[in-house]
Amino acid sequence: MLYSNKLLFMNINELIKIVKNKLEAKIVIQDLKIEDKSFLHKNHKGNQEGMFHLKLIIKSEELKKLNKIVSTKKIYNILDHELKEHIHSIQILLS
Repeated sequence: MLYSNKLLFMNINELIKIVKNKLEAKIVIQDLKIEDKSFLHKNHKGNQEGMFHLKLIIKSEELKKLNKIVSTKKIYNILDHELKEHIHSIQILLS
């Protein structure tokens, strides 16, 4: 990780590892896939270096028992720092 103008830049592999570890520490997950979709937004206006677009595919009986808004809020709360500092957009698919 490099420090530049108060922003902490990390590569996608580090971010995926952090996201995976944080989610698995707080939620019972049977299967988790994390995909980097940043390449789809590379030339978009407003795209920032060091900000990623992620797709989470989560199989979790725990989250399935919650309604979609509650489960999404739970994920957002767990990933609060990453969403503020490193994730520009996130797509969540629950099964």
